[in-house]
Amino acid sequence: MEGPLEVRVVIDRHPYYISTGIRVRRSEWKQGIIVDRVNAPELNERLGMIYRRVEAAINEAVAQNAPIDVAALKRRALAAEVESKENGLIDWLRDQVSMLTHEHGTMQHYYTLLTRLEAYGQMRCWADVTIEGVMKWDAWLHTLTKKQSAADRLAGLPPEPISEAAIYNYHKCMKALLNRALLFGKLMVNPYDRLKGQFKRGEHERIEYLTDAEMEAFEALHPLAGSKLAMARDLFVMQAYTGMAYSDIQAFDIANYKLVDGVWRNVGERIKTGVAYISQLLPPVVVILEKYNMQVPKLDNADYNRCLKLLGEVAGIDRPLHSHMARHTFATWMLRQGVPIEHVSKMVGHTNIRQTQRYAKLLADDIHKDFDKVAEKFKK
Repeated sequence: MEGPLEVRVVIDRHPYYISTGIRVRRSEWKQGIIVDRVNAPELNERLGMIYRRVEAAINEAVAQNAPIDVAALKRRALAAEVESKENGLIDWLRDQVSMLTHEHGTMQHYYTLLTRLEAYGQMRCWADVTIEGVMKWDAWLHTLTKKQSAADRLAGLPPEPISEAAIYNYHKCMKALLNRALLFGKLMVNPYDRLKGQFKRGEHERIEYLTDAEMEAFEALHPLAGSKLAMARDLFVMQAYTGMAYSDIQAFDIANYKLVDGVWRNVGERIKTGVAYISQLLPPVVVILEKYNMQVPKLDNADYNRCLKLLGEVAGIDRPLHSHMARHTFATWMLRQGVPIEHVSKMVGHTNIRQTQRYAKLLADDIHKDFDKVAEKFKK
């Protein structure tokens, strides 16, 4: 049989009782905490919040030499209970995200997820985490649009919806956090387990890479030595001739390489996925490393991409440059050199060959476009 849990406060020898809104069996209450219940951590967290609120109110009254107002204590305790119910989910998720140790880019996905959840405002307590709740969350995500540039706003262009890939990432991060909630007893079931296949990754955005002519124009740039632009230029060239992602190139350590017959070689693991990749430093990379005493210039990712956009404009490249474009450039360049696709997959550290096949399909599409141009001449 269940009974109510109440906080007992004694003032001038008179006991007062404040309801916590929680009912437990005698066997579930041991040494001042709730045990042997699936939602025990959540309930104990709520109790702790009520205790702290009541204690803080008493301490404030004592410090101000004011009488203790029992009604005020009850209001404060009730506010704690309401806050726990309404904000418990997001607060708990925020604590969990702070303990994650993923690569910087992945962590940004989690932080953005928290921002989106707060903006959504309809999933704030554990009772909201249902199949219906997740489907409503998905519908709201589909109403979001990308941030517009000033030029597009001035031109009166309508905002574009965020991509299916972005929405898929929100669901992916949310599912991972809710799996942690299962381990801690916050949930009895993860609604995503009953929605398998419901949320699609969507088509990948077009893979952009530099042609040989564009890469040559980029390498011909020589910004002021020691400047951020110079470091950005060198980092991009290193990525374009190693296939490394930004996080991997920033973690580069020549000590992990062996000099074999005058060539630097290494078998490492990608920071983001832990997948092994095979690396060999080509001459352009060695030249840059020697410039920096065999170290990689350190540059914040945001600064790096800002510099790349400027460098791309100066080099006459007609689309915005970003760090991942260097990795795409490496993969497509290797395939054009006749390197087997299985080997390219190992060079860039893809988890499976299907990821690398995207580059082969991209090259085939570009070649077909060249055929189409030639075919047009015959029509004329």
